[in-house]
Amino acid sequence: MIRKFLAFDIETATDVPGDDFNWKPFRPLGISCAATLSTEDEAPKLWHGGQESAVPTAKMQRQEAANLVDYLVTMAGSGFSIVTWNGLAFDFDVLAEESGRLKNCRQLALEQVDMMFHIFCVKGFPVGLDSAARGSGIAGKPAGMSGIKAPQLWLQGRHQEVLDYVAQDVRTTLNLARLCDQQRSLRWITRKGSPSACPLPKGWLTVKDALRLPEPDTSWMDKPMSRSGFIAWLKQA
Repeated sequence: MIRKFLAFDIETATDVPGDDFNWKPFRPLGISCAATLSTEDEAPKLWHGGQESAVPTAKMQRQEAANLVDYLVTMAGSGFSIVTWNGLAFDFDVLAEESGRLKNCRQLALEQVDMMFHIFCVKGFPVGLDSAARGSGIAGKPAGMSGIKAPQLWLQGRHQEVLDYVAQDVRTTLNLARLCDQQRSLRWITRKGSPSACPLPKGWLTVKDALRLPEPDTSWMDKPMSRSGFIAWLKQA
C-alpha cells in the first residue's frame, strides 16, 4: 500500500546573522510563511500572515500559526504521514512557540517522518536536503537561494520569491519521501562529491520509531552530534 504523505516546511521572519544559522539566541523568530503539499494535492498550499490581504504581513500572528497546526492535526488524523526535513529540531519547535500549541506540536513532531533525523539515527550524521535531492535525481533548491536568505528577502518585500522557495522545498521533500519509501533507500552526494546511500528496509520511520534504533558507532568523529539536541524542546512543560 502506497503511503499518503504531507510535506511541511516553514520560513522564519527574523534575519539571523552568520552562515551557521545559530538561531536559538534570536528566538522568537516568527514565521514569515509556510507551505504544505500532500500526495493528493496538485500544488502546494501556502500559508502567511494576512492570508486574505493583497500583501503578506511581516509574520504570521499566533492564531494564523495555530490555524496551520489545526490543519496538520486534521491531515494526520486523516491518515497522512507528515514528512519534513529537519522538522523535529526546527520547524515544529518554532511552530510550537509561534502558535502556543506545544502539546499538539509535540505529538505531531513525534509522529511525523523527519527524513533527516531518520538518517541521522542510522548514520550518526545529518545529510542536507539538497544533497539528497541531487543524489536521488530530484529537483532541489533554486540556485543561489537558501533558508538563510529567505528572511532578508521577506523583509525587503520580495514575498513571491520566498513563497516560491518554500513551495519548491515541499515539492522536493514530498518527491524525496515518495521515491525513497518506494525504493527503500536514500541516496545523496557527499561533500567530497561522491555518491552514498542508506538502506531503508522498512521505508521511512516516524521520529518515535527512529528514536528506538540502536545508536550508531560515532567513535571516528571528533565532535559527534547527539539525539538529545534534536528533542530537547519536547521536554518543555
